[in-house]
Amino acid sequence: MRVVVQPASAEYGIWFRRTDIEDRDPLIPARWESVSNTELNTRISNDDGVSVSTIEHLMAALAGCGVHNALVEIDGPEVPLLDGSSAQFVAGILARGVRKLDAPVRAIRVLRPIHVRHGDAMATLMPAEELKIDFEIDFSDAVIGHQEKSLNMANGAFVHELCDSRTFCRKADIDAMRDRGLIAGGSVTSAVVVDGNDVVTPGGMRHVDEPVRHKMLDALGDLALAGAPILGRYVGHRAGHAMTNRLLRALFADPSAFELVECDASMTARLPGAGLRRSDGIGHAA
Repeated sequence: MRVVVQPASAEYGIWFRRTDIEDRDPLIPARWESVSNTELNTRISNDDGVSVSTIEHLMAALAGCGVHNALVEIDGPEVPLLDGSSAQFVAGILARGVRKLDAPVRAIRVLRPIHVRHGDAMATLMPAEELKIDFEIDFSDAVIGHQEKSLNMANGAFVHELCDSRTFCRKADIDAMRDRGLIAGGSVTSAVVVDGNDVVTPGGMRHVDEPVRHKMLDALGDLALAGAPILGRYVGHRAGHAMTNRLLRALFADPSAFELVECDASMTARLPGAGLRRSDGIGHAA
């Protein structure tokens, strides 16, 4: 699978283009209303039924590096899992650099709390001066257990704290998902695979709390489908792709809950990715 991120003009947003599609519209906007499936990963589709799945790690890398406008060219229906994190996408973006456009950045400011819940899972957006993510998970597997973490996403926090954290699953789930035609490119090297109290993946965890860090990575990628950076605090408890997409739908269904603002220099400096340099390192990235 070949993925190429091309620069784009101001106000373009993020779009995917399927370079292997010739008989239908190959362009798909990376926006919340294009999400067509949230089981295990995030899939976006256009009106012609052309889709791209597993976009969340790449979307997180773009958002976390401060890329707000780009055309992603891909020659197949699924973004490669690679090592299960965003690290290789981030490394590619930082190696090439980000071009600053001669245009103001527009952001979505959350004006009042928006909350969604399903069973034990919940997600909330509330007002804040910059993007903050709070996440909490609880798993019966002792090797994961209860984990929680909070981060202000300014000052390159995504690159330094989250981008190398990999997706995770149980060993018994891998074969079941493959039998359903899912995660075709997945293996113990593209995820943290746990089996009871053990980590099967060679090398073990990159961070003691790698699972919750990856959940925060996913949240950033799914929030990037808002179409602009968010100024607000995201709180997730046992949340996943579906809950974050439901949260965005609830936000945009209520015009009184948000406003689109033009960022001044101070606001722009607090956005994810602001101030990153090509030399910035990437944690434990392989």
